[in-house]
Amino acid sequence: MIIKPWIILETEYLHPNIRVDKCELPNGQIIAPHLLQYDHEIMVFALTKKQEVVLIKQYRHGVQKIILELPGGSVDEGESPLQAAKRELMEETGYASDTFIEVGYGSPNPAIYTNTIYSFLALDVEQTGKQSAYDAETVEISLVSLDEFITMAKQGDLIHSLNISTLFYVLKYLNRIS
Repeated sequence: MIIKPWIILETEYLHPNIRVDKCELPNGQIIAPHLLQYDHEIMVFALTKKQEVVLIKQYRHGVQKIILELPGGSVDEGESPLQAAKRELMEETGYASDTFIEVGYGSPNPAIYTNTIYSFLALDVEQTGKQSAYDAETVEISLVSLDEFITMAKQGDLIHSLNISTLFYVLKYLNRIS
């Protein structure tokens, strides 16, 4: 069997970020999947000289919980993923680095999302500034050792799947997994 792309017959926007494509499948069946269109995003795995991971704690309404996660956010129009990674790290944490390495990228959910997430490793980060006023009110900074972060992932204490994929890319880059 040869898998073929679907043919888009028409597109309707229900909201600026919600699109419905009327599609014809290779077998002739017509379906109308909903797609979520978001800007590309970045995740930053920021490591201090002491091998501590810079994390943020914030409320996430989708799961209605306060969770620990890596800094991250959207790539603004006209901005590269690297520029976004540097900006988001500073805005959310006040930390900066001269060394950012793109360690991987992927789709958050290729069935319904149209964007890409870029994962960066920032080495020898230092707190050189302050969180943005908005982030200072809604985000708490936490530092945990790299080994503790790995343990948290193994135990299921990290629920953000994009953080776990970024951890995988970082561990591969650091030769901690083969």
